[in-house]
Amino acid sequence: MRAESEFGYARAADGAYIGYRVDGAGPIDIVHQPEWPGNIDMDWEEPWWAAWLGELASIGRVISHDHRGVGVSSRNVPLPNLETRVSDLLCVLDKVGATRPVLVGFLSTGAVNVLAAAANPDLARAIIWVAPWARYAWAPDYPWGSSWEELDEELAHLGSWGTREYAVWAWEHEKAAGNEQSESMLEPLIRQSRNACTPDVARELARIWFDTDVRGVLGSVPTPTLLLAHEGRPDALEQARYIADLMPNAEEVGVPGAAWSIEGQRPFLDEIRRFIGVERPAPSLDTVLSTVLFTDIVDSTRKQAALGDSRWKELVLAHHGIVREALQRWRGVENDTAGDGFYATFDGPARAIHCALEVTERIRDLGIEVRAGVHTGECEVIEDKCGGITVSIGARVASNAGPSQVLVSQTVKDLVAGSGLSFEAAGEHELKGVPDRWRLYRVTN
Repeated sequence: MRAESEFGYARAADGAYIGYRVDGAGPIDIVHQPEWPGNIDMDWEEPWWAAWLGELASIGRVISHDHRGVGVSSRNVPLPNLETRVSDLLCVLDKVGATRPVLVGFLSTGAVNVLAAAANPDLARAIIWVAPWARYAWAPDYPWGSSWEELDEELAHLGSWGTREYAVWAWEHEKAAGNEQSESMLEPLIRQSRNACTPDVARELARIWFDTDVRGVLGSVPTPTLLLAHEGRPDALEQARYIADLMPNAEEVGVPGAAWSIEGQRPFLDEIRRFIGVERPAPSLDTVLSTVLFTDIVDSTRKQAALGDSRWKELVLAHHGIVREALQRWRGVENDTAGDGFYATFDGPARAIHCALEVTERIRDLGIEVRAGVHTGECEVIEDKCGGITVSIGARVASNAGPSQVLVSQTVKDLVAGSGLSFEAAGEHELKGVPDRWRLYRVTN
């Protein structure tokens, strides 16, 4: 969990514990319910959810909870129907003192929100329903639903819930349906599903939703509702229009891009801001284009064990002296030193590379080797230090380097053309916690 998150339990009338968390500070309360069981403790570890929730938290106070039976909520209880889920939602809102929240849901979770709003007309200021589904199963008057054969296929694959096998199937299933997917989502999906529930619970939840249909209550929802669908998916747009026609105060919008990719989130979030009347904040002036350099000693634990604490301390101090001399020579700014690693920033990528080359060469005189990574991008200035995704990428680049190697990102290589530096391809890599695959290069001079 992020340090600024609030975690707690709301106690339902039957004694069940509903785990919730709160991110952001308001003034608007935003209820966020993910579509499929996960774990609210892990949401911020997955890049897609972290980007989505982070943007929502910039709008208002984001309230999330795991419904009973999954995640951090009580698991030794019967799985909830829609009525129970609404009751538990109201319990959470009462516990955190939420006032007229915006109810945000994806796919099937929008059903919880519309039932809550229909039964409690003064509950919410707005409903946001992304990729709305009023029912899961196919019907003659609902041609967008899944067939019994598709349900049987899903139930069969749910037998491997929580494993790589299930994650790969779900990922490929979404791609086949036209939803843009990144391979970086696989590992988080495996961990989140495994920490959500067991396969038998996942199967039962699928059956519950397959039998659910909220079309009968849509006409009783007075709350202003925004239905968002990817404009590149005609079936999704048709479904959104159909649902909007059943609701007295709903607006459907076709949105360019795909909400399931980080890059495609922006149009959806902009529509949410427009609908609830919250302007996008002015661009922050606390950002700067910077080059980040990370270095650390290779096999430091083994070396420390071989030398003993006293000699190791002397070696680390000598290492620090060499790195700091190089930083001063190449106009680098030391941002952090953690044990045997350095994080520094430069206003130019060529100087960062030259500094890294000097460090890797001189450190060998101490009988040790370091690895280094360099990346350039826009950084957030946090308490006079650079932070943000650029810094995370730089650290991941360094972690892929070998002894005495300096690895750089494609961005850095492209920026130093004509500087006399030479590179060789080091392949494409997945950088832990960072979307997509990244092409890296070794510096050869």
